[in-house]
Amino acid sequence: MTGTTGTSHWAPGDHILWRYRGNAVEGNGHVHICRPVTVVEDTPDLLAVWMAPGTECVKPVLADGTPVHHEPLATRYTAPRTTVRSQWFGTGVLKLARPGEPWSVWLFWDRGWRFKNWYVNLEAPRTRWVRGVDSEDHFLDIAVHPDRSWRWLDEDEFDQAQRAGLMNAGQARRVRRAGRAAVEVITAWGRPFCDGWQDWRPDPRWTVPVLPEDWDRTPAHMTS
Repeated sequence: MTGTTGTSHWAPGDHILWRYRGNAVEGNGHVHICRPVTVVEDTPDLLAVWMAPGTECVKPVLADGTPVHHEPLATRYTAPRTTVRSQWFGTGVLKLARPGEPWSVWLFWDRGWRFKNWYVNLEAPRTRWVRGVDSEDHFLDIAVHPDRSWRWLDEDEFDQAQRAGLMNAGQARRVRRAGRAAVEVITAWGRPFCDGWQDWRPDPRWTVPVLPEDWDRTPAHMTS
């Protein structure tokens, strides 16, 4: 991985890790999602990164290797899990995150750079460390379409996560508030939706980041 140290900002073209820890009511679990990405922009107002097609990532699966989404919802969060290395086979994803906000905004394209949609991933505000950022996914998401219409996603998983004990009532209320705050931004067509990122394209000179062997290393120092 390339990049700066401490709380300094990364430069365009730097390779960092975008990671998620397992959910727990008290504290963070172990890292179970890791995606090497390329920094597009890193300022006091925004971190933008690009996950290129073909990127080798880490994702959770059931203990027997079955994809998590194949497990019935009732046992999806209680069945034993492990992690595996896997390639991102879709088109690339541009991820945008503003410091302190409990969500990130992802942009998806179809083949030929036909813009598909924005995706608001509700999550813990990211913590920065020397090699990337860490967060915790909060299950509930929002799809935002090119015509500016929007809809909630994964409400069933959000409810099941609470039943499974991965999120208590207080945290669930905070996530709902965060979702409503994100909807206010969408309705007002605030940043980053109004910034024209759907017309952005990656630098053709960029290489696909490599997933390091120690992708699950626990950082010594982290900052928000």
